[in-house]
Amino acid sequence: MRLLLIRHGQTPSNVIRALDTGAPGPGLTELGLEQAAALVAALADEPIGALFASNLQRAQLTAAPLADALGLEVAIREGLREIAAGCLELRSDAESLVAYHGVLVEWMRGQHDARLDGGEACADVYARFNAVIEEAEAVAAQLAEEGVAELAPAVAIVSHGAMIRAWCGRHAENLGADFVAARTLANTGIVVLSGSSADGWTVETWEGSRIA
Repeated sequence: MRLLLIRHGQTPSNVIRALDTGAPGPGLTELGLEQAAALVAALADEPIGALFASNLQRAQLTAAPLADALGLEVAIREGLREIAAGCLELRSDAESLVAYHGVLVEWMRGQHDARLDGGEACADVYARFNAVIEEAEAVAAQLAEEGVAELAPAVAIVSHGAMIRAWCGRHAENLGADFVAARTLANTGIVVLSGSSADGWTVETWEGSRIA
C-alpha cells in the first residue's frame, strides 16, 4: 500500500511556536490556506483513493481543497490528532519545546515509560494512530478490488507534525529515532511510505527527498 502522511498547513500557533494540541484547535493562516490549496497540484500524480484527517480543524481545513479536487469525502478520525502536550500546552518557550519533543524521541528509542505531566502514554498514542492506519489499509484493499484506479490506490492522511514524526520514527523500517530527531516536518510536508502493518513500512520520500 502507498501511504501519504501530510502535516497540516500553517496555523497562528505555528507562527509563535506554541504547543497547541487541544481540540478543536486553531484554523489556518492565510499562508496555511495557500499551502493547503497547493497540495492539489503537488499530489496530482498520486492515485489517491481515500482521504483521512484528524478531528482538529487545521487538519480538516488542509484536507478540504484536496477532497474537493478529488471528489472524495474526508474521513475524520480522532486517532490522528496531535500528541497532547499536557502540562506544556500553549507554551512556546525553548525549554518546553525541547521537553515535548524529547519525550517523542524517547518513545522512538523504545523508552515507552516517558511521559509529560498530564500528557498521553506512548502505548495509547501509537494504538490510536495505528487503528486508523489499519482502517486505511482495509479501505485501500477494498478500492483495489473494485478497480477504481489504474494504479493501486494510495491513501492520504492529514495529521500533525509530532504525530507523524513519532510514528515514522518507530514504524518505518528504514528510519530511526536519530533520523527523525534531526529533521522537522514543515507545514504541508509529505512523507510517502509503502508497505503494510503486517509486513512493515518503508519511507520512500521525506518532503520530496528520497530515502535510501
